Amino acid sequence: MEDQHIPSSDNFDDKKTTEENKVTPSNTETASTQETAKTESEGFQNRINLQPLQKSVEDIKNEIAKFIVGQNEMIELLIISILTNGHSLIEGVPGVAKTVTAKMLAKTMAVDFSRIQFTPDLMPSDILGTSIFNVKSSEFEYKKGPIFSNIVLIDEINRAPAKTQAALFEVMAERQITMDGARYDMQLPFLVFATQNPIEQEGTYRLPEAQLDRFLFKIDVDYPSLEDEIQILVDNHSRQDKMDFDSIKAVLSAESIKNYQNLIKQIIVEDNLLNYIASIIHNTRTNANLYLGASPRASIAILNAAKANAAINGRDFVTPDDIKRCTKAVLKHRLVLTPEREMEAFTVDKVVDQILETIEIPR
Repeated sequence: MEDQHIPSSDNFDDKKTTEENKVTPSNTETASTQETAKTESEGFQNRINLQPLQKSVEDIKNEIAKFIVGQNEMIELLIISILTNGHSLIEGVPGVAKTVTAKMLAKTMAVDFSRIQFTPDLMPSDILGTSIFNVKSSEFEYKKGPIFSNIVLIDEINRAPAKTQAALFEVMAERQITMDGARYDMQLPFLVFATQNPIEQEGTYRLPEAQLDRFLFKIDVDYPSLEDEIQILVDNHSRQDKMDFDSIKAVLSAESIKNYQNLIKQIIVEDNLLNYIASIIHNTRTNANLYLGASPRASIAILNAAKANAAINGRDFVTPDDIKRCTKAVLKHRLVLTPEREMEAFTVDKVVDQILETIEIPR
């Protein structure tokens, strides 16, 4: 009888080691794919350096938080409007910190600031300026109005009649003023933050659609939550009812604002997302619930706002969520309901929600 050969434990160890070190094609492909994805991800993040922008945004929020409790949505949308060089309309009942927030945001920028209180007797010349006769030179000289500033806060814009509101048409759209046949360009950046009370309140005038369309956002400011209300009282008591606006530090200069605005333009948007934006706007023009749909200016506004939203969240590419986040603030003041829907207490927000639910999200 022949002796059977019994492998030694050393042979088992060698076989085990060989099998452990053996790499199958599938394993090689998986490892290669993961490594490639990691490399692409690292390279993707480095295409545009957004860290300085993100830090500036965070610093602005921290400065405003010294006095403002909550209102995060309003603050973030106002920052987006700055990055996209767009004007913002802030609506809310009196006393919810609309004007104070806009003023503090302006203080975080080392640029000129002007505030205009709109009243029923305000005239266009009170905003734009007027020509005054100079006796010494025997010529008319143009004296610039308060609109000539970098950040203009218009308080209670709908307290003034239509002819005064119309004085803002040219300067908001074209960043220039034409007076006595001469053109005066505004110094950049030029941004208008306007507050208004709900139209249902006494002594208000409805803004014309042409002016509303010049605002990038309409930002609705609601009452604070119970927790925020308590914190407001605690902070107010500790400050002894004082607000030191001089304690707000300037975070952005005119040059840095310009650089960040140029940076936003470099954010990547895929073609299918451009089609998504166009589909949303086209739906507003054919929607049975709407009397007036959105213009191409609204399409561009959503595109630019989505880019800025992506940037402040540390991404150099736009996602459908960026578009959806900004769409309502862009459209709510541009759309007009049919009379039947208004009588049924339907709202523009509901229409926008329906549109976003109807249109297929790009994958």
